[in-house]
Amino acid sequence: MRIAIVGAGVAGLVCARLLHARHDVRVFEAAERVGGHACTERVRMAGREVDVDTGFVVYNERTYPLFTRLLAELGVASQATEMSFSVSCARTGLEYSGGSLGGLLADPANLLRPRFLGMVRDVLRFYREGAELAERTDTKTTLGEWLDGRGYGDAFVERHLLPMGAAIWSADPGCIRDFPAAAFARFFANHGLLALRNRPEWRVVSGGSARYVERLIAPFRARIHAGEAVREARRDEAGVELAFASGARARFDQVIFATHADQALACLPEATRAERALLGAARFTPNDAVLHTDASFLPRRRRAHASWNFALAREPRAAATVTYDMTRLQRLDTPTPLLVTLNPERSIDSARVLRRFRVHHPVYDRAALEAQAPLREISGADRIWFCGAWRGWGFHEDGVRSAHDTAGALLRRA
Repeated sequence: MRIAIVGAGVAGLVCARLLHARHDVRVFEAAERVGGHACTERVRMAGREVDVDTGFVVYNERTYPLFTRLLAELGVASQATEMSFSVSCARTGLEYSGGSLGGLLADPANLLRPRFLGMVRDVLRFYREGAELAERTDTKTTLGEWLDGRGYGDAFVERHLLPMGAAIWSADPGCIRDFPAAAFARFFANHGLLALRNRPEWRVVSGGSARYVERLIAPFRARIHAGEAVREARRDEAGVELAFASGARARFDQVIFATHADQALACLPEATRAERALLGAARFTPNDAVLHTDASFLPRRRRAHASWNFALAREPRAAATVTYDMTRLQRLDTPTPLLVTLNPERSIDSARVLRRFRVHHPVYDRAALEAQAPLREISGADRIWFCGAWRGWGFHEDGVRSAHDTAGALLRRA
């Protein structure tokens, strides 16, 4: 069969890996670069080049089994990293890191703050009650409703749980309240975030995520068409015709959209009612990111420095402001920290800016989660398939899993 894969992120590339040996596969990517969120930038510091990740960074072997197996098959090395999380509140001056007792007490005055001590008690309480919540099948109760009903304090909700959820999903902290409560708790339980001990060991790809992308595409590199944007896809009795922004057209027997749902829907002028409803239920939010060396974006107190550093502005913002310390995460040997800040709340000195870029992340509300099961029924029903990390929790493992599900279903039907 002639198969087109639209999108060269992890889902599209793994689909190509699974299909190219048995079928005539072509991969089309609108950008000039392949890899999607697996993006490694090469920058020059202190007279030498450094490879730093700016998108996908961490994984663990417990909850990323398919991605772990992929790295092993590709012979790509990885290394342990430190996953710690801090919060800085500009309005109250509160700073803490959850990585250690020293981090919690980065400001010794925290011991004298009743709200801070109440927050710590609520954290331990959430570990217990969250584990019970994770066992529920309720899809209607939102996280905000559940927290209010259980009487959790504002300090825990506003200065710990919502910032952590916003950092994980690169989302507006307010939107995390709309996340289905049981699904939120299941994610935390599955990733060891409801336990003080026996948490999974987090790892990074040695040398940056581009290393695995290079080996992944090596067998089918000639079949990848970067800088070739698909404008529309039209089905007929004989197959699917793709029209490209360049004006070219090509026909295929099957087409896999390994793009975000909204991008796929925009390419389907004759989408079915079910496709419009289910793809339209998946929303995405834009996030501006900056790779830079301005250490003032880290907490003021050194003991509060962490791998992920969430900043609460003086006034509520409809965006997550998180600074990732890439020097710490990737164990880089650099004279100053290499940082990636998502949605900076203030300007960064242009002399310290290395790259600017925009990324889009899925929003997980009730509508998006409830659309996932019906999507499995319509994907591939009429020669067009929908694949991507957004069909799971939005992470790298979900992209690999979606690729396995899609390629496997297509191979069984062939």
